[in-house]
Amino acid sequence: MAKRSGTDGSLLHSLPWTLAALTFSMLPHIPFLPVWITVAYLGCAAGRLQIERKRWRLPAAWIRMLLALICFIGVLVSYDAISGVGPGSALLSVMAALKLLETRQRRDQFVLLFISIFLMMSALLREQYLWSLPYLLIALLLTLTAWLQMSTSRGAGARQAMRNSARLLLYAVPLMLTMWVFFPRISNPFWAVPVDTSSSISGLSDQMSPGDISSLSLSNAVAFRVRFDDVIPEPRQRYWRGLILHRFNGRTWSGSEPTIIARDDRPVEYFGDPVSYQVTMEPTRQHWVFALDIPYQWSLPKTIIGQQLELMRTQPIDQRTTYSAVSYPRFKLNADLRDYSRRFHLRLPEGSNPQTVKLARDMRAAAASDEDFVDAVLRKFHEEEYFYTLKPPALGRNSIDEFLFRTRQGFCEHYASAFAVMMRAAGIPSRVVLGYQGGEINPMGNYMIVRQSDAHAWTEVWMQGKGWSRVDPTAAVAPERIDAGMSAAMFGAAGASWGLVAPSEFLHRMRLTWDAINETWNDWVLGYGPENQNAFMEWLGMEKPDWQKMMLTGLALLVALITVISVLLVMRYGQPAKDKAAVLYRQFTEAAGIDPYLGESPIAFAGRLGKLDRSVHDAASEVTERYLAARYGPPSASGMLKLQQSVQRFLREKRS
Repeated sequence: MAKRSGTDGSLLHSLPWTLAALTFSMLPHIPFLPVWITVAYLGCAAGRLQIERKRWRLPAAWIRMLLALICFIGVLVSYDAISGVGPGSALLSVMAALKLLETRQRRDQFVLLFISIFLMMSALLREQYLWSLPYLLIALLLTLTAWLQMSTSRGAGARQAMRNSARLLLYAVPLMLTMWVFFPRISNPFWAVPVDTSSSISGLSDQMSPGDISSLSLSNAVAFRVRFDDVIPEPRQRYWRGLILHRFNGRTWSGSEPTIIARDDRPVEYFGDPVSYQVTMEPTRQHWVFALDIPYQWSLPKTIIGQQLELMRTQPIDQRTTYSAVSYPRFKLNADLRDYSRRFHLRLPEGSNPQTVKLARDMRAAAASDEDFVDAVLRKFHEEEYFYTLKPPALGRNSIDEFLFRTRQGFCEHYASAFAVMMRAAGIPSRVVLGYQGGEINPMGNYMIVRQSDAHAWTEVWMQGKGWSRVDPTAAVAPERIDAGMSAAMFGAAGASWGLVAPSEFLHRMRLTWDAINETWNDWVLGYGPENQNAFMEWLGMEKPDWQKMMLTGLALLVALITVISVLLVMRYGQPAKDKAAVLYRQFTEAAGIDPYLGESPIAFAGRLGKLDRSVHDAASEVTERYLAARYGPPSASGMLKLQQSVQRFLREKRS
């Protein structure tokens, strides 16, 4: 007999549930998957459902093998790898699609649901935002419902199946919370792996050309959040140091990777009171770390500080990262500058921006000192018709000349670049600093939000006896940008003149509220690491918590919870009370002296009993008739009473 290769429609009641669970589990991956994988999955899902409805044959084995090979090569070409979060998610999705084409029995659906669970968990490798919790709950609810629908020959109603699945999840919640709280945490969670997707993340680049930062100022994305231990610095002190750019080719500024220095060799003197704070930085897939000018201490491992006091991590920041830091707003950096370093910070491309070079040298000749020259340039930006705008006109090769003498419209990078070039042309060492300036206090959570729109460029100039000093020419053109920050300025006339579009204050408050909720999620759930766990254990009364104590406590609570849940299940789903009619009929068969055959009906048993003992024929017939009426007829107290009387009469006759 030929082996059946088609379908018989037996999966029609459960297959739609399996497809729903699998599709919902794939939703977080779709934005990161190549389009062809999503199309292939949807095509396989729709085709498999149609095959079951029409009772068609499944694709032949050689076709499935060929498709598997093509898809594997497609993933390899799309990602240039087959390992990692991106390729792994793609392979799981392809596996689910191809598995649908060979799903014949319920055990094949079990495999699909296991793939669904793996897809859910792998979504957490990319991000663990607040929406991840309802997504996981809904995905698990759908998967459990599909499991229950698949486990019965005829699917139960959707409402009842959902109710049963929700009840199972509720039973699991206390076990989940116990394991979450007491299971010993590790420094780096298992999901802290590099995310190898092709999607870009908005942020600062390691180069700066005209227009680079102004494009960032239109982004409302969060760069990092800050909680201060004590007093929050004034807006003019909120300079978040990032990259140092010291090479200029006439249009673009660039830097170099910092080299590690010993703490005692830092070329900086600290003054005044330090500022302590904690930064929660969003993933950038870049190396630099942001801290207030000037960083003194930091807790982020594998982070080095360079000669120019910039922080950089040896590994890219691929996950949300939290670190503590201490900075000194008052400092003296490089009081002594070596000759080669001085020459390095005076370099300008030969023949580049000649008008700017001539202007700077003429202004320096008219100034009494370097300090007076710096003030003269700042007055020029402040008093003459220079405009601060988010949409500056495009600039050509000699970008500084065009900006200073023709367009006179620019963003912070235009002014910082022009100021640094003028300083170098006048013989004053200078460089450009990239980072963020400002930040908005969220009153809902009492922390500061620094957004991509706060990206900023300023300059540092070196002067004898003062060392490197921060000079921000943007403050001379648009002081509101420094004093109020981008978030506050967008609600005023200044922000409108720059090109900012202010949302309604109600929507802005709603965004702050949502951000505060997300920050709480980050602190209490994603930030529940070894330190927070130990602090929580001490708050619960555990002295000197270690992993042994937490494991034993967690196991004890798990055993207690499982016991309680088991008792509740027994009480709810315990053995039902025996049917009274069945109990009475059992008394009748035991008194008869012979046992019913397997599958023998009550009528057949009564006939067989009457043949063996004619004296009880009538009594046995009466008991059987009344038993069938009481057991399978309409519920009736009189019927049960009549059955009981007949059984008692039969017992008396047998005894006599």
